[in-house]
Amino acid sequence: MSTAIIFPGQGSQHVKMGFDFYNSFDQSRSLFERADKALGYSITDIIFNGEEEELRLTANTQPALLTVSMVIWSVVSERISPSYFAGHSLGEYTAVTVAGGMSFEDTVVAVHNRGKFMQTAVPSGHGVMLAVLGMKCADVVAVCENISENGSIIEVANFNCDGQVVVAGHASAQDRFIETAKKTGAKRVISLPVSAPFHCSLMEPAKINMEKYLRDIMIDDLTIPIINNIDADEVTCSDKVFDGLVRQVSGSVRWSESIKKMRSLGVDRFIEIGAGSVLTGLVKKIDRDVEVFNISTVEDLKKLD
Repeated sequence: MSTAIIFPGQGSQHVKMGFDFYNSFDQSRSLFERADKALGYSITDIIFNGEEEELRLTANTQPALLTVSMVIWSVVSERISPSYFAGHSLGEYTAVTVAGGMSFEDTVVAVHNRGKFMQTAVPSGHGVMLAVLGMKCADVVAVCENISENGSIIEVANFNCDGQVVVAGHASAQDRFIETAKKTGAKRVISLPVSAPFHCSLMEPAKINMEKYLRDIMIDDLTIPIINNIDADEVTCSDKVFDGLVRQVSGSVRWSESIKKMRSLGVDRFIEIGAGSVLTGLVKKIDRDVEVFNISTVEDLKKLD
């Protein structure tokens, strides 16, 4: 059986995530401590004792989710030998790290800064993200192209699966997009409670800042390949890892294509490692013929038996 390990991105976070691993495993406790030391503040305290609002701040969310995924993987890695890694948006940084591309300390600080860069790329209230339900990916792309105009655009941010696509762009284009999407067949269009329009061209300033930042980080070739977001392609070379991490800031997350790519490479089991089970649900919608489950609690480790 060929296994791929997949890591979630923003939206999966919740207070107390990873707490049972902290209490149960020495290596898990050590990783939380290493994250605090690298960041210069206690992300552990925010995760375990903070308010949801504080955890939702993207400069906290990103290192928090990465740390929890790394904590859980430190335990699971003793029991599983995967063929591939992949991560949704932020989760790609976790994938790169567990595949040997970056040190944990470098990555946790990098995603903290990524969060800050993305938050400040667009003035508050000027951007929007919308979940579009019940439309095929190609139809959502066509609507985006039809309603976008100079200075007021909407673009596909996440190709999650047919029937579930996320778009991002200017708040001024929101009403135009919703009206056209519903006329074109969307069952629902839901405004997402996010702080910025991620994964669209409005993130170009964040992309530029992230490129400059990552140039000072040691990125090594990977020991196990990842399937990256921006190309939905197999990557092991450090230069391509760097390029993918930079371009994904303002480019679409091609999650559906990434899962299909791994299937074409022989993967028949997907294990989601980290908070929640969002990706587990998406994989089930993309391909019903694979084994898929999540490990987010110590109790979930029984699924590996």
